[in-house]
Amino acid sequence: MNYLLGERLKFDWKIVTITIASTLLMMADYYHKLTDNVYVDRVILYLIVPLVITLLLFRDNPREYGFTLGDWKAGLVITLIGILLMAPIIYYLGSGDESMKSYYKPYLSGLPWTTFLDLIGWEFIFRGWILFGYARKFGPEALWLQAVPFALGHLGKPEVETLSTIFGGFAFGWVAWRTRSFVWPFLIHWFIATFIIVVAAGAI
Repeated sequence: MNYLLGERLKFDWKIVTITIASTLLMMADYYHKLTDNVYVDRVILYLIVPLVITLLLFRDNPREYGFTLGDWKAGLVITLIGILLMAPIIYYLGSGDESMKSYYKPYLSGLPWTTFLDLIGWEFIFRGWILFGYARKFGPEALWLQAVPFALGHLGKPEVETLSTIFGGFAFGWVAWRTRSFVWPFLIHWFIATFIIVVAAGAI
């Protein structure tokens, strides 16, 4: 019997909670509507719920999960460099790839606030809650671990984008890791999402 059961399993309850909760939140986002506004839903699911769990269940300071400006000087520099590097790539994809144009063109209305609301919680749950929660146990391996659900969350989007997200998720994670904040990858992601919609719609 001991051979079959192996060693006694021991789990870190916070990592278990983060893993299960983040997975269920993504499923809830996919299958259900909480309000009449999908962007409000995502703020609730990906920002408010994790913060409530952090404060009331974990009894942790949200700063420990990247909810801070962190190293803001490095953040400003990295964000500027990231935007400058990504702008020509996004312009090329958004203006040249038909799948990107057809997918993103309908989202032009409401910019830039729609992308702000869409991504503020999205970035917190991956580059804040999961990344820094996992980092306590797994160290820098958390950079790859958080990139996996991030990439899977892009299924259904244009293939050229989805294929890049495991690497993009790692890169966003590194920015958060370096600055100890989810704010800076959020700003880069916000720019990328907004710019690609504008380009795909032919607005520039």
